[in-house]
Amino acid sequence: METYVMRVWLPDRPGALGAVASRIGAVRGDVVGIDILETGAGIAVDELVVRLPQESLIDLVVAEVHEVDGVTVEDVRPVGEAGGDPRLDALETAAMICGADTMEELLRALVVHGGCTLGAEWTSVVDLVAGAVWATSGTAPNEAWLSAFVRGARASGDDQAMGAEDVAWAPLPGVDLALVAGRSGTPFRAKERRQVAALARVAGTRAREVGRDRSWRAHPSASMAPGH
Repeated sequence: METYVMRVWLPDRPGALGAVASRIGAVRGDVVGIDILETGAGIAVDELVVRLPQESLIDLVVAEVHEVDGVTVEDVRPVGEAGGDPRLDALETAAMICGADTMEELLRALVVHGGCTLGAEWTSVVDLVAGAVWATSGTAPNEAWLSAFVRGARASGDDQAMGAEDVAWAPLPGVDLALVAGRSGTPFRAKERRQVAALARVAGTRAREVGRDRSWRAHPSASMAPGH
């Protein structure tokens, strides 16, 4: 079986999702997961995890789904054998971040595994003060662009600086770093932007813990001082 994630726009009305699932089933496809990314103005943006008996059926599935009134397929991408469960992916990434013993391990888990969880083509961690890139995965924009993007986003209080809908960012609280993720042609929806922020919060918390642990290891007697 081949597994795909299909992002669809459909009318936010009873029966629309059932009609899409029925069309997929008509060509021997099986919907094994649904993730609602965004709703508003009578439209829902959903990601469906679809299993097909063979790759050659994907074009037929897309054509069938387009037959449902008001439905548009935005994107289709293959996923690995694990099946693309976003909740499990997020938990596994958080576990890797929390289990990191060094900043290098932590940032590597964030950009590599976090990027996969977010469906990003590239992921970077940027220093909010110096603008330097601390870690990156995939073919990210250069340091100057990333630094400018984060500065613009912070100044505007927006997570879509310079109108870049296919880039999302969030600060790592307490450590003057930011997580930036991007991909080509597929905007980050509201739920995905919340996921970026959640991963950044987890990473920020662990980064502060790693920093305190490093300080304690350098000065172990501090923990024995009065008041500690």
